[in-house]
Amino acid sequence: MRLTRSRFYSLEVLSAAASGIVFSALALGQSSTVIDLAHMSKLGAVDSRFVSYNVEMVEVTGGRFWKPYKSAVAAPETAKSNPAADANQQVGVSNALFEYRFPIDLSNPRLRKLAAALGPAYMRVSGSWANSTYFQDDDLPALKEPPKGFRGVLTRTEWKGVVDFSRAVDAKIVSSVAVSPGARDANGVWTPEQAKALYDYTKRIGGSIAATEFMNEPTFPGPGGAPAGYDASTFAKDVKVFEPFLRKESPTTIFLGPGGVMEGMPMPGGGLGGMITKTLPSEDLMKATGPAYDAMSYHFYGAVSRRCGGSMKVEQALTADWLDRSGTVEAFYAAMRDKYLPGRTMWLNETAEAACGGDPMAAEFVDVFRYLNQLGILAQKGVQTVMHNTLASSDYGLLDEKTYEPRPDYWAALLWNQTMGTVVLDPKWTKDQAVRIYAQCAKSGKGGLTVLALNTDSAHEQQITLPRDAERYTLTASDLASDKVLLNGSELKAQPDGSVGPLESAHASAGVFQLVPASVTFFVIPSAHNPACK
Repeated sequence: MRLTRSRFYSLEVLSAAASGIVFSALALGQSSTVIDLAHMSKLGAVDSRFVSYNVEMVEVTGGRFWKPYKSAVAAPETAKSNPAADANQQVGVSNALFEYRFPIDLSNPRLRKLAAALGPAYMRVSGSWANSTYFQDDDLPALKEPPKGFRGVLTRTEWKGVVDFSRAVDAKIVSSVAVSPGARDANGVWTPEQAKALYDYTKRIGGSIAATEFMNEPTFPGPGGAPAGYDASTFAKDVKVFEPFLRKESPTTIFLGPGGVMEGMPMPGGGLGGMITKTLPSEDLMKATGPAYDAMSYHFYGAVSRRCGGSMKVEQALTADWLDRSGTVEAFYAAMRDKYLPGRTMWLNETAEAACGGDPMAAEFVDVFRYLNQLGILAQKGVQTVMHNTLASSDYGLLDEKTYEPRPDYWAALLWNQTMGTVVLDPKWTKDQAVRIYAQCAKSGKGGLTVLALNTDSAHEQQITLPRDAERYTLTASDLASDKVLLNGSELKAQPDGSVGPLESAHASAGVFQLVPASVTFFVIPSAHNPACK
C-alpha cells in the first residue's frame, strides 16, 4: 500500500460542492457509515490523563534494557561504575537481548517539551526492574554494588529528576515498590523500610505518588526478581503489610492491583521464548488478597517481540483478530473486577505493540491503528487510563531514545489529546466494517464532538457521511512500514527544541467523505448538538 500526496488530495472530500451538487454513497456504488451526532448516547467518562506513558525504572537508574533492533552500539559491561555483565535485567533472559543505557536525562529541554505536549498524563516509573531496585537514601555517589538481595540502585538525584520532570510536564507519578529478597526480613517477610524511605524523600522534595501497584506483574514472579517459591499466599501476606503502610504514609495515593499480564487470551510467543516457567493467575491473587485495591490494574501486550520468540508481521496489523485483542483482554479483566472489586474502575498501566521491547513495526505508521483502536475501545469500556510503554526507550517508545524524534504513535497520542475530551459516546459502529468509528465530546468543549474514523482497509477507500461541517485531521503515510507520518498530506516534524505546536486541521464539508486506504481521521464537529456534550 502506497499513498502519494497527489492521490491523497484527489480523494479528499466528496460532499456539498460549490455547484450545490451532493454526491451520495449510493451514486458511487459504495455503502457509507452515517455519523448520527445527535443520538450518540453517553457511555461514561475517562480520566483527563487517559493518554499516559511509562518511563521504566531501569531508564532512570541506568542498566540493561531491551536492545533496539537497529542498534549498532555494543553494550558496555558496566552498570553505573561497576562491571557486571548481567546487571539488573530480567531473570533467565539472554544478555544478547539487552543493551546498557546510561540514566535518562529527564532535564533535557527537548524531551520535556515533547512530553509536556502529551499532558496532562500519568508517568509510570516501574517495570520488572523496579521489583529489585534499592533506593539509596543519602546524597553520596551511587553504590558500586547494590546491597545483597537487590539488582539495581536508585539514587536521590535520579528520583528527584523524576519528580522535577513530573511537575514540569504535568505527568503525575505512578510506581511500585521493591519486592526482591533484599526488601525482606530474615524470615522472608516483606518490610516497608525501603518504600518508606522513598515516600518520605518524595514528600520532602515536594513530590507525590498519585497511584501505585505493590509490585510489577506478580503473575510472572520469576523474571521480575521475586523470591524463589513466590506464590499467591506470599503475595497476599505482602499486600497485607503494604496496604496499611500506604494508607498511613500516603493516604491520597490510589492503590492499584493486582497488575496481571498475559492473561485472557493464549499467551503469545510460547511463554516469552521459554522465559516463563511459572505463572500466578490474577484470579488466585484476587482470591488471596480480597478487595484491597482502590482500582483494578492490568497490563496488556497482544504479542511478544521477535526477541522473545514472537512472529508478528505488518500484514497482520490491520486484521480484526489483531485489533480486537485489546477488547478481548479487557473483558477478561473486567469480569474479574466485577467479581472481586465491583463498582471500581480499571487502569491499563502498561501496554504497547509487543512485550520485550516491541517489534520494528512498533515504531512504524502501521502501529497507529493498533494504538488508536485500543484507546477507542478501552475508553468505551471505561478504562480510566492507558499507559504506553515507553515514552522514549527501545522500539516501542513514542520517541526515538537517542534523538527524541517523535514516532508515528507519538503523533497519534498528540492528536487524541488535542481533540478528544473525557466524555465517551456510543457511535453505534457496526463491528464487521472496515471502518472503525469512535466518538467523544470534543476537547475544546462548547458542545463540540470528535469522531475518530480508522480505515483499516489498505486497498480500498471507504466512506462516511458527515451531517455537519467538521475540522479534520487525517493521518496517512507513504507506506505502512514508514516511520514518517503525514497530517493532511504534510509530514509531521518536531522543531529542534521539541516544540510541536497545535496541529493544523483542514476543513471537511457536510456530506459524504472519502477515507483513503489505511488512514486515520479525527473529525472535530463544533456544533454537534449532542445533549451529552453541552
